[in-house]
Amino acid sequence: MLANLSDFTAFADGLDHPEGVVWGADGYVYAGGEAGQIYRVHPETGAHTEIANTGGFILGLAFDGEGNLYACDNGNDCVQKITPDGTVSIYSAGNDERAMRVPNYPVFDKRGNLYVSDSGDHRAYNGCLWRVHPGGTAEVISTAVNAFPNGLAIHPDGNWLYVVLSNLPGVVRLPLTPDGAGDPETIVELPRTIPDGLAFDVDGNLYISLYTPARIYRLTPDGVLDVFIEDWENTLIATPTNIAFGGDDMKTLFVASLGRWHLTKGTLPTPGAKLNYPVLD
Repeated sequence: MLANLSDFTAFADGLDHPEGVVWGADGYVYAGGEAGQIYRVHPETGAHTEIANTGGFILGLAFDGEGNLYACDNGNDCVQKITPDGTVSIYSAGNDERAMRVPNYPVFDKRGNLYVSDSGDHRAYNGCLWRVHPGGTAEVISTAVNAFPNGLAIHPDGNWLYVVLSNLPGVVRLPLTPDGAGDPETIVELPRTIPDGLAFDVDGNLYISLYTPARIYRLTPDGVLDVFIEDWENTLIATPTNIAFGGDDMKTLFVASLGRWHLTKGTLPTPGAKLNYPVLD
């Protein structure tokens, strides 16, 4: 392993099996719960407050540039918008031709388009990828990534969208185009695992968290795959789902431990790539 379990610590205990985790521009970590909770978490002390509740099941999270949080809500089959004062509204539930089934993870590009993985049913190969334009108009831009699309990450150069396919299992990437996205290209296959979350560092290394086994890989730009960290007891890094870089220097990796009631964090030598926080028209 490239890192040791002793380099990581559990904090923010008492969360409701968090799956989503994201770094906010306000200097706090945000996480979701499986009964619709939205938590605001102090990155050092772990003190947390429930700032909103959608009544659903919160998966992935993303912020815009005005402090609004966008949450994939599996319980309500939509992407919810949560304002800084905790007001909840539906941002998108699909379009007239197709409704969102299992919105799983959102990520913004610089232009304010929100890409959303819609996982579909496990091993039914009926997932898809949405692009939600600023304002909430949604279109399906790929049905080729149908093997339970899950975590997303935009490459630091802004030209590629990386997609976890949990039923491949592995990671693919699609070129981002004015019309949406091009054809998927397999980047790595991960047999006998269930990959879930993604995050880039500034050097272009891709971190891939696994729902099972409790492991995070690091994939270098030239294709070298290493086990970054693994918790065979599945207690500290417990069923890791979404991961996110944060902190003042962007060197802290936050891990949502779905199998437990806490977040996990550790300091890395390389900062994470900054996320896009667009101001939507």
